[in-house]
Amino acid sequence: MAAAGQQEGSLTQPAAAPAKSPSALSQPAAPIRGRPKKCLVYPHPPKSSCLSRSVLRWLQGLDLSFFPRNVNRDFSNGFLIAEIFSIYYPREVMISSFENGTSLKVKLDNWAQLEKFLARKKFKLPKELIHGTIHCKAGVPEILIQEVYTLLTHREVKSIQDDLVNFTDYSYQMRLPLVARSTASKSIKDNIRLSELLSNPNMLSNELKVEFLFLLHMLQRRLNRKLNPKWFDVKSTVGEVTLNQIPAQASGSSYNSKILRKRAVPVS
Repeated sequence: MAAAGQQEGSLTQPAAAPAKSPSALSQPAAPIRGRPKKCLVYPHPPKSSCLSRSVLRWLQGLDLSFFPRNVNRDFSNGFLIAEIFSIYYPREVMISSFENGTSLKVKLDNWAQLEKFLARKKFKLPKELIHGTIHCKAGVPEILIQEVYTLLTHREVKSIQDDLVNFTDYSYQMRLPLVARSTASKSIKDNIRLSELLSNPNMLSNELKVEFLFLLHMLQRRLNRKLNPKWFDVKSTVGEVTLNQIPAQASGSSYNSKILRKRAVPVS
């Protein structure tokens, strides 16, 4: 009986814990998995954008739902513009009534709501800028963002581009080498978007746009021929050759002949 009691006591005793090696004691505890810590991330600036540093810093500090990487594309539907105005006027601009889409109908609906809000607040944004932004005209969204920045912050920045009066790629074409410049048909395709034709199917206005672009292209070609006559093998006319090669002695000889005639004594 005593032996059995000793066996039961030995069974009930807990086993001794194994001794931990010094290497195991020096190892750090396993990290507890959970939500990662939030860190402030500055998004990259838009690609090929002419926005100033102050406007970029302003956009980065607004905490938008997404940061624009392609300015011409991301601002065309008006969703980001509406989000910017909703940050400054949360009770008057409800971002839930705007849709972040790419179709022409979505763009026109969003900008129609924005135009009503701008009319109520008596903010002036040129319709040409809105039209150019909807149809992704090169360089126009940057000017629109600059105008919005001036309206909301009452700060002025240096003008981005001074030659974007007609909202064409004329300035870009003039910076290209002569071989890479667009032809007349390519210029018309690049400067008239399909969304413009769908939103305004008036044939007369579209024909006027085509005529304007064709005249602008012809003026560009004439200017190129004037600036680079050797490239186009431009030959001077007879009148230009005559004006450029007037001999200097001819005028002097005629002048001297007149003096000699005055001094000549008539023979009796």
